[in-house]
Amino acid sequence: MGVVVSLGEGARKDKSLEPLMALVADDMQRVNEVILSMARSDVEMIPELAGHLINSGGKRLRPVLTIAAAQMCGYTGASHVKLASSVEFMHTATLLHDDVVDESDLRRGKVAARILWGNEASVLVGDFLLGQAFRMMVETGSLESLRILANAAAVIAEGEVMQLAASKDTSTTEDAYLEVINAKTAALFSAAAEVGAVIAERPHDEQAALESFGRNLGVAFQLVDDALDYSGKQSLLGKSVGDDFREGKITLPVVLAYRRGDTEERTFWKRTLEAGDQQEGDLEKAISLLERHRALTDTVERAHHYGAIARDALAIFPESAHKTALMQAVDFCVNREH
Repeated sequence: MGVVVSLGEGARKDKSLEPLMALVADDMQRVNEVILSMARSDVEMIPELAGHLINSGGKRLRPVLTIAAAQMCGYTGASHVKLASSVEFMHTATLLHDDVVDESDLRRGKVAARILWGNEASVLVGDFLLGQAFRMMVETGSLESLRILANAAAVIAEGEVMQLAASKDTSTTEDAYLEVINAKTAALFSAAAEVGAVIAERPHDEQAALESFGRNLGVAFQLVDDALDYSGKQSLLGKSVGDDFREGKITLPVVLAYRRGDTEERTFWKRTLEAGDQQEGDLEKAISLLERHRALTDTVERAHHYGAIARDALAIFPESAHKTALMQAVDFCVNREH
């Protein structure tokens, strides 16, 4: 007998996401069933560890994009469910690997899997989930979908290495940081949306439009996350305020504040982030500097810019409930600071 993981209820729905979630509810239930099935293993630790993260909440926005895009494009088959499940497994694997690389203790407000089971097990279970994801991609018979998602997996790994190379480097530029999040975060958003049109065999311009929609939505999503980490909205992040600061992460708010600060302020960032010498009151000072230089406000404004590009990408599609709901999903992603 294989061991099975259960699925939690997930995070509270945001009102701007409710129309989209209602449209995809039936297919997302099928996605949940596939996730349950593909997370089975006779190796007891695999479903236990995978289930720990799968059950920890989250709106499953990436697989939702796959389902919604396929439905908007008129797809009537069942392969979009396997593709959406593949996307979720890819995301979960990335989180497991991320926590090991970042030496994170918490994930979505819960103890990280690596703390409970160890780094080695977290990496190996992440690899298992990636293997299951690719197995489902192959089962759809869509070589183009497989190509897109395989490319995304490679790009995400490249983004991880880029971030590692730039870790704790206060000289990181905005362009360099955007390159990292385009790879680490936006690549999977982009692929998730694009394969919805691919599996529906829609024209190239519609596939490209959904690729652009997902990519820009992913950038906007990550930029708002960067700002929220310093904002006090713990419940929206599922983690403590200042986690990025404590881990020495160079995110866009820090990039902006460092560039705009004086010599004394830059010395502060070098001490706390590069050298890792953090003292009592440093987080509060960091937040004060971010506010002084409008770093949080400008980060969110940039997120709104990318959100607008995402909305424009959908203009090619005729008006529909799905198009409207996807537009509202952009609103959710960029307005989480309120």
